[in-house]
Amino acid sequence: MSVRTLPLLFLNLGGEMLYILDQRLRAQNIPGDKARRVLHDIILTMFNKNFIEELFKPQELYTKKALRTIYDRLAHASIMRLNQASMDKLYDLMTMALKYQVLLCPRPKDVLLVTFNHLDVIKGFIQDNPALLHLVDETFRRLIEVYAGLSAGQFQLIRQTLLAFFQDLHIRVSIFLKDKVQNSNGRFVLPVSGPVPWGTEVPGLIRMFNNKGEEVRREEFQHGGNFDAAPKEGSFELYGDRVLKLGTNMYSVNRPVETHTSGTSKTLTSQTQQSIAPNPLAKEELNFLAKLMGGMEIKKLSVPEPGFRLNLFTTDEEEEQAALTRPEELSHEVVNIQAIQDQQRNQELARIMEEFEVTDQPRWSASKGDGLLAMMDEL
Repeated sequence: MSVRTLPLLFLNLGGEMLYILDQRLRAQNIPGDKARRVLHDIILTMFNKNFIEELFKPQELYTKKALRTIYDRLAHASIMRLNQASMDKLYDLMTMALKYQVLLCPRPKDVLLVTFNHLDVIKGFIQDNPALLHLVDETFRRLIEVYAGLSAGQFQLIRQTLLAFFQDLHIRVSIFLKDKVQNSNGRFVLPVSGPVPWGTEVPGLIRMFNNKGEEVRREEFQHGGNFDAAPKEGSFELYGDRVLKLGTNMYSVNRPVETHTSGTSKTLTSQTQQSIAPNPLAKEELNFLAKLMGGMEIKKLSVPEPGFRLNLFTTDEEEEQAALTRPEELSHEVVNIQAIQDQQRNQELARIMEEFEVTDQPRWSASKGDGLLAMMDEL
């Protein structure tokens, strides 16, 4: 498992979340100033300097439940509120989109190009905000500094770590099903056509060499695909042509998106239950959340602004039905942080739990829309 995977996972999932929210804000005709405020507030929270500093420290990945807690807080960093069913759907779409992108990366190193594509689109959301653009560019530079010098083997380990994180997630997504890149059982279809990875040759030729390293014979074979050479390598600089399209916004054209749990979900359910069950990493996860969220505080706006609820389903009835039919073990609740050892850490976690205090209704109520998170102000 690579200790350099977490920043790529967080930034790519965050990018997918912004794509989806942008599409739903447009679909529900949310006023432009409110939609812009939501996206800008989330981006400000996501790229907070101290948060990014902590995120880039070498560390292992944690369970889906721990990471889901962060995205739950991130999605509610502004005046928008999602109820449980919409939050579940949002997270399903995020994870399945990124799983597809990681699976289809021509080279392990191209995971970095996928991340750059996400950040390029995010910069498009904030073109009129120089302060936010600066934060995103600083993260760009940090990515280049940390990952540009990694070997192919190190990137392969990062890709394997990401795929292990997404293993046994088989949520069906309507866009993927309609484009025939996902089967009805939720598994993706890998293509046998298109450009080969940069720096490699189109398959179909076998070269044979003697013990002196001299080529002595060639044989051709039918590979059964329709491959061609890559036109050029994508740019790993701050600005440039990424060439690779994975990680760009597939919701830029307004298309309805539905998710369905695969009918063959026993394995998924088992894996989810394992993720929820106590495990030896529990204490480390608490430490991780304490560090990343220890600086969170709710800032009261001087003039309260009414919030609004966003629905990721076509109608409220569909949202209610999804909440009723979704298996309980597949619904993600906010982590209830508890600890009984280490008094100093207990005090910090107690403060976090007070901020995470959840009641039945107010958490999703629009009246709570004046809360704005500021992540990691002081670590």
